[in-house]
This record gives sequence, structure tokens and C-alpha cells, in this order.
Amino acid sequence: MRMLPCPAALRALVAALACATGAVRADEPAEIRALIAHGELAPALQHAQRAMQARPADAQARFLFGVVLMDLERDDEALAVFTQLSEEYPELPDPLNNVAVLQARAGHLALARLALEAALRNQPGHRAALANLGQVHLMLAVQAWEQAATQGPLDAQLLRRLEAARTLLACTPLSPR
Repeated sequence: MRMLPCPAALRALVAALACATGAVRADEPAEIRALIAHGELAPALQHAQRAMQARPADAQARFLFGVVLMDLERDDEALAVFTQLSEEYPELPDPLNNVAVLQARAGHLALARLALEAALRNQPGHRAALANLGQVHLMLAVQAWEQAATQGPLDAQLLRRLEAARTLLACTPLSPR
């Protein structure tokens, strides 16, 4: 009589084969997210690279790769990943939101605003994009008020607004993802 392997042994065998061949497991995205959440960015990067190599057309794997790059402050590389994703999948708001975060980090506020507006056209209720758009508008206001200050003295009310806006911006970073 032939015996069938038990399910636990079969799962272990499949997992061992997947590791040996470099295949990506179904729970790989969850693992990458957990590593990111715990600040373990080097292993997260390795997992994300392996996932992208195994499935180069997988938007989720590429997105997570970009997130890890962004968290590692490899902004130029992350921007390239998110820009390509937003071109290939223009209906997805998250890559556009992250493009905006990276553009704002680089001081390109007008480009950040445009990316956020595109994200919100795709999904008007996207919470992070809405919050980030408000923040980019505040950053643009500070920029305009600072430019006005170079043209001559500001009145007390405008100075109070400028200081309040700077304080608010100092304690609320843009929200990626």
C-alpha cells in the first residue's frame, strides 16, 4: 500500500524547494511589509529584489521595492520605480502619491502637487494623497510668504502665519504609501 505524505511534510518540502530555487512565496509581500514595519530594510530590500526578479511584471513587487528604496533614502532610484509604475498603471494612486512625496523631498513642489492631483483624479478619497496635497499647498504658501519677505518687511499678521505654517510643517512629514 502506497502512503501519501502528510500535509505538513508536503508544505515543508514545497517551502524548501522554493527557497532552494529562489522562487517567491505567496506570502512574500506580507513578509516584506513586516520587515519594513520593523525597520529591517536590508532584508526587506533583498526580499523585494528577489520578488521582482521572480515576477518582473508584478506591480506589487515593484511597488514594495520602491517603498524599501524610499525608506533607505535612495530617492532617485525610488522615484524611477514609482514613475515607471505610474506610467504603466496611471489609474493607481499609490505610486503617484509616492512620486509626490519624493518630488516634495527634492523641493519640486509644483511637480509634487501635479502628481497628487493626478492621484486624486484616480481615487478622490485617497487619504494619504489628500493629506499630502494639503501639506504641499502649505509648503507652497510658506515658499510664497518667504519670497514676499525678500521684497520688503512683512506685516505682523503675515509673519504670524508664516511662523505657524513653519511650525506645522516641522511636525508633520508627508505620508508615503
